[in-house]
Amino acid sequence: MHAPSKPRRDRGCSGVLIVEDDPAIQATLADVLEDEGYSVSVARNGREALDALRARPTSPPCLILLDLMMPNMNGAEFRSEQVKDETLSAIPVILLTADRQSDRAREELNVAAALRKPPDLDALLSLIRRYCEPVGLRPTGDD
Repeated sequence: MHAPSKPRRDRGCSGVLIVEDDPAIQATLADVLEDEGYSVSVARNGREALDALRARPTSPPCLILLDLMMPNMNGAEFRSEQVKDETLSAIPVILLTADRQSDRAREELNVAAALRKPPDLDALLSLIRRYCEPVGLRPTGDD
């Protein structure tokens, strides 16, 4: 199995991919990251995420935020497919899970980090900064 990805902040990547089936959590994470200046794309399950990643091989995300429990293709199944694909295997993954065994899941899936839901936003943003640079701040409309 591959070792967890080392922090990368190269310019060849484009933002954060959020793979989450809960619309409220997906929207909240996207809003927070966009407010922090990150480019965000979303997928509702592992299958959608793989399809999206394979559709744009020249502009991969810098980081994937991955839910563990999802329909169609769960986080473990996604991760299994991701590490087999040479064009996707280097993209770091932060696992988001309601499971109390997040440390065990992190080790088993060989991801960069695992956070319990709901994640502490400061901890999450600190982890994201290790792998991805904001592209600019979203306008607030307070002009």
